[in-house]
This record gives sequence, structure tokens and C-alpha cells, in this order.
Amino acid sequence: MKEIEILIEKALKYKESGFTDYEIAEELNVSKETAVWLLNKGRKKKPEGDVKIGWRSIGVYPSRIGFISDALCDILLEECEKRDLDVDTVIGIAINGIPYATFVAEKLGLELAIFRPHHQKSGAFCSNYAGVSEKNVVMIDDVVGTGETLRSAIKATKKEKGNPVLCLCILNKRATNDVDGVPLRSLIRARVI
Repeated sequence: MKEIEILIEKALKYKESGFTDYEIAEELNVSKETAVWLLNKGRKKKPEGDVKIGWRSIGVYPSRIGFISDALCDILLEECEKRDLDVDTVIGIAINGIPYATFVAEKLGLELAIFRPHHQKSGAFCSNYAGVSEKNVVMIDDVVGTGETLRSAIKATKKEKGNPVLCLCILNKRATNDVDGVPLRSLIRARVI
């Protein structure tokens, strides 16, 4: 129960700092429903089936992020061979997908694009990085829960006339292997049983 109290404290701190419920969920790597439950100090019925993910032991050292990114590179190369894909650009989903996407793009000599999701609007690509128009792209995020963030990135990529060919993540909380028809591969799949 102590871990729940720590999460409640973190959620309330983020709320006081001006984070939205969506941003709190993203920061804590939980669903939006779980974030709302935490903000209500656990008074309502707890949402079913969510898993809290913590990356601190990986995220504090770039070398560890690099090791995880090497595994993502291996999966990307495997999928390119299996599906006969040519990839031009790696999209890092803000904020937690960016470091992994950066390492993958560097290692494979690909362009790097950054997508900033928005919880109410479609989100946008950062203009200081590669564009996605007329390019085959791979999207990288740390955790896929509902898939809404990747759905938003896929929609924005298609709107920019890009071609999403693969989604990669470290942890997949979903039961499916695709997001809106785009294949989804992960290092780990979590299931509530």
C-alpha cells in the first residue's frame, strides 16, 4: 500500500505543478483512469487491470537507454527483413520515447522526428527535427497502454503524407499486435490475469 501512497503523492504534486490528468498519466506510466483515481486519493473504485511501470533504473543512465535501444534496433531490423520494409525516419513520441528513438536513429543512420501528443487535439511534429512527408516511418514510445498516443501519431503522420510502417515500444500493455493496422512490436508484453 505504501507504493500507492507514493503514487498519490506524485500525482498530486504534478497536479499542483499544472499538469493535466493526461500528462500525469503519461509521467507515471499509468492509464488516465488510474491517474484520476490517484488524484482522488484512491477514494473511488480502483480501475481494473492497470500496471504501473517505472523506468528509473534504466532512465538515469544513457548507457542503459542505449542497451535497450540496441534491442529495439534488432527488432526493427528483423521486421524490415520480414516485411521487406525500407525505413527513412524514426519518430520519438514525447517525452519518454525520444531518448530511445534518438539512439535507434543514430545506430541505424536514420532521420529523427519528434511527435508531441496532445490529450485533446491531434498533437504535432516538432519543426526542429525531420519531417515525415513522403517517408516510411517507425514510431517509438516506451509504453503502449490504450494505444491512443500511437493512434494520434499515426493520424498526424498520415495527415503529413507520411507512411507509418511499424510501431515499437519497450512494454505493450495491449492484447493486440497492431495499432490502427500498423504492426506493433515490443520488448515485453504485460498482461493482467
